[in-house]
Amino acid sequence: MTDLTHLRADGSAHMVDVTDKAVTRREARAQAVLVTTAEVVSRIADGSLPKGEALGTARLAGIMGAKQTSTLIPLCHPLPLTKLSVDLEPAGDRVTITATAVTNGVTGVEMEALTAANIAALTLYDMIKAVDNRAVITDVKVLAKSGGKSGDWSIE
Repeated sequence: MTDLTHLRADGSAHMVDVTDKAVTRREARAQAVLVTTAEVVSRIADGSLPKGEALGTARLAGIMGAKQTSTLIPLCHPLPLTKLSVDLEPAGDRVTITATAVTNGVTGVEMEALTAANIAALTLYDMIKAVDNRAVITDVKVLAKSGGKSGDWSIE
């Protein structure tokens, strides 16, 4: 268990000590996809849902959610986000949500990007459940990250 950074020698969980890590620019991009029907996606895009304008509401929810990541996920460090964007792309029977988080810090922002994408997707689901309670949130993943010791990578 000694190679697992979030575990102490006795096996109990703890927050990793990042005190001596270098401050670098760190960026992560993550996505979530809400799959519903083409008719519902059209209503999302034109703002005609019973709960109102969903895209802007989901964007703001994602941004707000990312700022709460360390209170939602027990071992995450609180990070000063310098940029957080949430883009929602309705097309066909789905809305693809892409969140980008940036900081200058000592640990990565993957969890913030994932939280933003997920909270935006959950908000969309909440906004459409009156017209489609069988929608699915899928394809949640980190798309790319840069900065820090492990270097840059992308699956795009």
